[in-house]
Amino acid sequence: MLMKLTKLGLLSVAAIALAGGLAFGTDALSYLTSSTRSVRSAVKDSVPIEFQLRRARDLVDDIIPEMHANIRLIAQQEVEIDALKRDLTQSRQRLSDERAQIAKLRDALAGKEESFAFSGVTYTREQVKEDLARRLENVKDAELVLASKERLLTNQSKALSVAMQALERTRSQKALLESQIAALAGQNKLLQATSAGSTVLVDNSKLAQSERLINEVKKQLDVSERVLAHESRFAQDIKVDAISERDVLTQADQYLASSQKK
Repeated sequence: MLMKLTKLGLLSVAAIALAGGLAFGTDALSYLTSSTRSVRSAVKDSVPIEFQLRRARDLVDDIIPEMHANIRLIAQQEVEIDALKRDLTQSRQRLSDERAQIAKLRDALAGKEESFAFSGVTYTREQVKEDLARRLENVKDAELVLASKERLLTNQSKALSVAMQALERTRSQKALLESQIAALAGQNKLLQATSAGSTVLVDNSKLAQSERLINEVKKQLDVSERVLAHESRFAQDIKVDAISERDVLTQADQYLASSQKK
């Protein structure tokens, strides 16, 4: 059953295409294109202005959820940046304290003592030397980590700035679109009020279509008139002359006279 319907549809389309080709010839595609455009324009023109304005408002309102999502992301980035800043402050303080301890151990090893007392605990020179070496390795690693965190903070701050600028542009564009829609709505109301106060309603689009159609018809009639004029030039009329008895007699007398002279 489905195959039959499909075949029937294809045959119908082919028949319509054949009929269009026979009726319009090579201009069939042009007529079809023009018809499609006319239908599209007619459908678009038939949509009420109020509906289009409502659709524009809906499109603008659809931006709000995206704005809220971006605002939430910005808030999360701000929290992360604040936490990173606190971490950096603590890391810098720990690194500063560690450098101070390294300086003390280095100053202690600058002398000739074999033992040292720190916070009530005595350490040998070898222990202090090993502790200093360990602290130097740790502080170098800590400096690398600190530099990495500082780069991370710089990148996150730039990303946050870009996101906030984009959000601000979106807000400005949304406000601009809303003002433009409000202006269009006011203009539409003014036109409606003007139309309501007038008793004469003229569809200018139909007048323009009628004028174009009249011009096309006039052009076709002018072409037909010129074709007929050119055809009439090549038509040879048959001359039908009545036989004159006097002419016949005159011709006979002339012939007989010439025959006698011979």
